[in-house]
Amino acid sequence: MSAPSAKRVAHVHHRPTGDTPDDFHWLANRDDPDTIAYLNAENAHTDQWFAPHTGLVDTLFAEIKSRIQETDQSVPTFKDGWWYVTRTEEGREYPIHCRGRERGPDGRLTDETVLLDENTEAAGYEYFSLGAFDISSDARLLAWSLDTDGSEHFDLRIRDLDTGHDLADRLEDTSWAGTAWSADSTHLFYVTYDEQERPCTVWRHRLGDPQSADAQVFHEPDERFYVGIDLCRSGKWIIIDSDSKTSSESWLIPADDPTAAPVCVVPRRDDLEYHVDHWGDRFVVLTNLDAVDFRVMTAPESEPARWEPLVEHEPGRRVTRVDCFASHLVIHEWHRAQPRLRVMRRDGSFTPIVIGDEPHDCDLDSNPEWNTTSVRFSTESMVTPATLLEQDLTTGVRTVLKTAPTPNVDLSRYETVRAWATSADGTAVPYDVVRLKGAPNDASAPCLVYAYGSYEASMPPWFSVARLGLVDRGFTWVLAHPRGGGEMGRQWYLDGKLLNKANTFADVNAVARDVVAKGWAAADRLAVRGGSAGGLMVGACINAAPDLWAAAVAEVPFVDVVSTMSDPTLPLTVTEWEEWGDPRSEPFASYMASYSPYDNLDARPYPAIFATAGLNDPRVAYHEPAKWIARIRQLRTNDAPLLLRTEMGAGHGGPSGRYDRWREEATISAFLLIALGAVTGGAPANGSTNQ
Repeated sequence: MSAPSAKRVAHVHHRPTGDTPDDFHWLANRDDPDTIAYLNAENAHTDQWFAPHTGLVDTLFAEIKSRIQETDQSVPTFKDGWWYVTRTEEGREYPIHCRGRERGPDGRLTDETVLLDENTEAAGYEYFSLGAFDISSDARLLAWSLDTDGSEHFDLRIRDLDTGHDLADRLEDTSWAGTAWSADSTHLFYVTYDEQERPCTVWRHRLGDPQSADAQVFHEPDERFYVGIDLCRSGKWIIIDSDSKTSSESWLIPADDPTAAPVCVVPRRDDLEYHVDHWGDRFVVLTNLDAVDFRVMTAPESEPARWEPLVEHEPGRRVTRVDCFASHLVIHEWHRAQPRLRVMRRDGSFTPIVIGDEPHDCDLDSNPEWNTTSVRFSTESMVTPATLLEQDLTTGVRTVLKTAPTPNVDLSRYETVRAWATSADGTAVPYDVVRLKGAPNDASAPCLVYAYGSYEASMPPWFSVARLGLVDRGFTWVLAHPRGGGEMGRQWYLDGKLLNKANTFADVNAVARDVVAKGWAAADRLAVRGGSAGGLMVGACINAAPDLWAAAVAEVPFVDVVSTMSDPTLPLTVTEWEEWGDPRSEPFASYMASYSPYDNLDARPYPAIFATAGLNDPRVAYHEPAKWIARIRQLRTNDAPLLLRTEMGAGHGGPSGRYDRWREEATISAFLLIALGAVTGGAPANGSTNQ
């Protein structure tokens, strides 16, 4: 089997650490015909490698499909006199969005009207992603947007829900950063990008006018800041947020006076973060002011800058969000690597939403109504399907509204536990495990470790029937919570970013070793998986511990860190300096070069690797994984599977249809089973029969 060989063109990066040759730099030029030819050759090579394993992929795909109820419907959600549902139909890739006035005894709508059928809108496109889905204040109009190539550039349309037809209004090249309707439904606010793909400008569109007549409401010139917009749940205020990685600023527009100039709540200053919501007679402010793990404050409507304490700071209890309702707040927080919810009433009393002890997710579900005495929330774990519950805040009675159907799954066969590993510097690192009940602790099982570990993103356990396909075949599946995420509070994040970034990789490698030490996995059958910044984690973990990993899955991996972060003309770079540092000067130049996966490749054996890319990806450019794979193939001293698949018509999220995503998961599972020798005839990770 002949693997592609990328041409080499001499190029030198001039860096503070010295001149650095990069013979595959040319791949960043997608207009070079050799670039597309190389990506196509890698795709053909990947297809050729998988060809003998088509039966396994088909089996895994059929198994995933059989364990999901393909025709299904969400629990109806009530808003302004209407019940809203989303449903799926067997054989169709995308959801269908509906509403009605009445529900039958079975909870289903008796007068259903289709608002938007994504399958109809996706017809003729290889890729389809729904962006905005925003019902107007009078419930007569729907603002919706679509992306048809994965670039995350959306065309925004407005649908008359009485007729089912779109208006003549067309707003092109809008962003994912939110929309907001005025109170009288005559104006729609939206956000556009700059040349670096940064959401930065808010526009006001008056229905019936051409886009060229839209008024610029707000523009953020500072390239560190992203702009977003939303209408608060009370419906009274339109809120513009401008956020960098370390500071933020909010602006207010009365929803009943859409042409009013936005008013700043508190001017930005370094290291001050805050977000504002409206609580009827006052504003609620979530802020890190004198509170590393954030606290909740209030301010009068007439003086939004006059903050008074409401919920005091508790170190280690990271408050991440506050949702406002007429009679209560719902406070979202992370404590000891576990998400939690608490309800606070106007009298200051608290009611915790208690779920259980096993590692699980817990989050507010769709609760659009401002005046309500109940709260809907969802929970799931690695052995419990997503479950929607509603709790009456007056009586305390909790009702299960729906548990996601899982046909052909015996959930009693699985168990999940929380464990802790000790990292290189002595830090205790939490991780969650799912295995077959009664699996022996004899250090023989193949194991997949999944992690992210950046941007203070916390990764709660989630349910996946695709994952269970691996567990059924003897895998131990591990979700690690390394520093750089937010699971253990803000300091956990700070200890895994900038000049502490290497802690993320040390933590993941420590988790893998701990899983082996506990007898849950074989030392020579470990795989690591991550995407985007998690793909950086994959590459850095492999480089830091080359003998630890037998296989790796790196999805749209951010692996050419120094080159990308040295170029401020690229999308996102300037914004990202507050996360990673600016390698154009020291000390970041040397530190980032010390862990950048692409810059630390050398002549040695490499594990089996399956990498993915998206040609239209605006977040991690396709050339990063392409260069990484090309250089590994040039340098490595073994011939383990080394595969790159580029989605030529998609972006950061990969395939858009649900069946395509299920097949992608089946393909990744097949790769892992083969690479770790967990199927009959599978090639060992460092075998000699496959390139």
